[in-house]
Amino acid sequence: MPAKDFDHNTVKTALIKDGWTITKDPLILRIGTRNIQVDLGAEKLMAAERGATKIAGEVKSFISPSLINELEKAWGQFFFYSRILQKQDPSRLIYLAVEGDIFAILFEEEAGKLLLAEPGFRLFTFDALMEEIIQWKPQINS
Repeated sequence: MPAKDFDHNTVKTALIKDGWTITKDPLILRIGTRNIQVDLGAEKLMAAERGATKIAGEVKSFISPSLINELEKAWGQFFFYSRILQKQDPSRLIYLAVEGDIFAILFEEEAGKLLLAEPGFRLFTFDALMEEIIQWKPQINS
Protein backbone atom coordinates (compact mmCIF):
# COMPACT_ATOMS: atom_id res chain seq x y z
CA MET A 1 0.00 0.00 0.00
CA PRO A 2 1.45 3.40 -0.97
CA ALA A 3 2.36 5.80 1.83
CA LYS A 4 -0.16 8.51 2.63
CA ASP A 5 0.75 12.09 1.83
CA PHE A 6 2.00 14.20 4.74
CA ASP A 7 -1.27 16.20 4.81
CA HIS A 8 -3.63 13.22 4.43
CA ASN A 9 -5.14 13.35 7.92
CA THR A 10 -5.29 17.15 7.86
CA VAL A 11 -7.34 17.07 4.65
CA LYS A 12 -9.56 14.34 6.04
CA THR A 13 -10.30 16.46 9.14
CA ALA A 14 -10.87 19.58 7.00
CA LEU A 15 -13.40 17.75 4.83
CA ILE A 16 -15.25 16.46 7.88
CA LYS A 17 -15.33 19.98 9.36
CA ASP A 18 -16.73 21.20 6.03
CA GLY A 19 -19.65 18.76 6.30
CA TRP A 20 -18.33 15.87 4.21
CA THR A 21 -18.60 12.22 5.21
CA ILE A 22 -15.48 10.21 4.43
CA THR A 23 -16.70 7.06 2.69
CA LYS A 24 -13.40 5.59 1.47
CA ASP A 25 -9.88 5.92 2.87
CA PRO A 26 -8.40 5.16 0.38
CA LEU A 27 -10.79 5.02 -2.57
CA ILE A 28 -9.77 1.98 -4.61
CA LEU A 29 -10.23 2.07 -8.38
CA ARG A 30 -9.58 -0.90 -10.61
CA ILE A 31 -8.11 -0.61 -14.09
CA GLY A 32 -7.54 -3.93 -15.83
CA THR A 33 -5.76 -6.13 -13.32
CA ARG A 34 -4.36 -3.18 -11.35
CA ASN A 35 -5.64 -1.31 -8.33
CA ILE A 36 -5.25 2.46 -8.13
CA GLN A 37 -5.56 4.24 -4.79
CA VAL A 38 -7.00 7.74 -4.65
CA ASP A 39 -6.44 9.22 -1.19
CA LEU A 40 -10.05 9.84 -0.11
CA GLY A 41 -13.64 9.34 -1.16
CA ALA A 42 -16.27 11.59 0.40
CA GLU A 43 -19.95 12.49 0.12
CA LYS A 44 -21.96 15.51 1.19
CA LEU A 45 -25.72 15.94 1.17
CA MET A 46 -26.50 19.04 -0.86
CA ALA A 47 -29.82 20.76 -1.50
CA ALA A 48 -32.66 18.24 -1.26
CA GLU A 49 -33.38 18.24 -4.99
CA ARG A 50 -29.73 17.52 -5.84
CA GLY A 51 -29.07 14.68 -3.40
CA ALA A 52 -25.52 13.76 -2.43
CA THR A 53 -22.40 15.10 -4.10
CA LYS A 54 -19.56 12.59 -4.29
CA ILE A 55 -15.91 13.51 -4.62
CA ALA A 56 -12.53 11.85 -4.69
CA GLY A 57 -9.72 13.82 -3.11
CA GLU A 58 -6.10 13.38 -4.13
CA VAL A 59 -3.89 14.99 -1.48
CA LYS A 60 -0.63 16.56 -2.60
CA SER A 61 1.80 17.91 -0.02
CA PHE A 62 4.47 19.29 -2.41
CA ILE A 63 7.29 18.49 0.01
CA SER A 64 9.99 17.47 -2.48
CA PRO A 65 12.74 19.99 -3.33
CA SER A 66 11.30 20.43 -6.83
CA LEU A 67 7.81 21.93 -6.82
CA ILE A 68 7.62 21.58 -10.60
CA ASN A 69 8.25 17.81 -10.38
CA GLU A 70 5.50 17.57 -7.75
CA LEU A 71 3.18 19.57 -10.01
CA GLU A 72 3.91 17.26 -12.96
CA LYS A 73 3.10 14.21 -10.84
CA ALA A 74 -0.08 15.79 -9.43
CA TRP A 75 -1.21 16.81 -12.93
CA GLY A 76 -0.74 13.28 -14.26
CA GLN A 77 -2.44 11.63 -11.30
CA PHE A 78 -5.39 14.01 -11.43
CA PHE A 79 -6.18 13.38 -15.09
CA PHE A 80 -5.42 9.65 -14.93
CA TYR A 81 -7.77 9.20 -11.96
CA SER A 82 -10.34 11.48 -13.60
CA ARG A 83 -10.49 9.27 -16.70
CA ILE A 84 -10.88 6.11 -14.62
CA LEU A 85 -13.68 7.72 -12.59
CA GLN A 86 -15.46 8.80 -15.79
CA LYS A 87 -15.80 5.13 -16.68
CA GLN A 88 -16.35 3.59 -13.24
CA ASP A 89 -18.15 6.23 -11.17
CA PRO A 90 -19.09 9.21 -13.36
CA SER A 91 -21.06 10.88 -10.58
CA ARG A 92 -17.88 11.26 -8.48
CA LEU A 93 -15.74 14.34 -9.17
CA ILE A 94 -12.04 14.29 -8.41
CA TYR A 95 -10.35 17.21 -6.67
CA LEU A 96 -6.69 17.85 -6.03
CA ALA A 97 -6.17 18.94 -2.40
CA VAL A 98 -3.41 21.55 -2.03
CA GLU A 99 -2.29 23.49 1.05
CA GLY A 100 -3.16 27.20 0.79
CA ASP A 101 0.44 28.47 1.00
CA ILE A 102 1.55 26.13 -1.79
CA PHE A 103 -1.39 27.27 -3.89
CA ALA A 104 -0.44 30.92 -3.35
CA ILE A 105 3.11 30.22 -4.54
CA LEU A 106 2.83 27.57 -7.24
CA PHE A 107 -0.55 28.32 -8.78
CA GLU A 108 0.23 32.00 -9.22
CA GLU A 109 3.15 31.01 -11.46
CA GLU A 110 2.74 30.19 -15.14
CA ALA A 111 3.01 26.41 -14.59
CA GLY A 112 0.22 26.40 -12.03
CA LYS A 113 -1.92 28.73 -14.14
CA LEU A 114 -1.67 26.25 -17.02
CA LEU A 115 -3.16 23.56 -14.83
CA LEU A 116 -5.90 25.85 -13.48
CA ALA A 117 -6.89 26.69 -17.07
CA GLU A 118 -7.14 23.03 -18.06
CA PRO A 119 -10.78 22.04 -18.76
CA GLY A 120 -12.11 19.67 -16.11
CA PHE A 121 -9.43 20.47 -13.55
CA ARG A 122 -10.70 20.88 -9.98
CA LEU A 123 -8.95 21.55 -6.71
CA PHE A 124 -9.56 22.69 -3.20
CA THR A 125 -7.14 24.42 -0.88
CA PHE A 126 -6.87 23.90 2.84
CA ASP A 127 -5.31 25.57 5.86
CA ALA A 128 -3.04 22.98 7.48
CA LEU A 129 -2.95 24.66 10.89
CA MET A 130 -6.70 25.25 11.18
CA GLU A 131 -7.51 21.97 9.36
CA GLU A 132 -10.13 23.77 7.27
CA ILE A 133 -11.05 24.09 3.61
CA ILE A 134 -10.17 27.56 2.25
CA GLN A 135 -11.62 27.44 -1.27
CA TRP A 136 -12.98 25.17 -3.98
CA LYS A 137 -12.06 25.72 -7.64
CA PRO A 138 -14.56 25.56 -9.20
CA GLN A 139 -16.90 26.32 -6.32
CA ILE A 140 -19.15 23.47 -5.12
CA ASN A 141 -22.69 24.76 -4.87
CA SER A 142 -24.61 23.60 -1.80
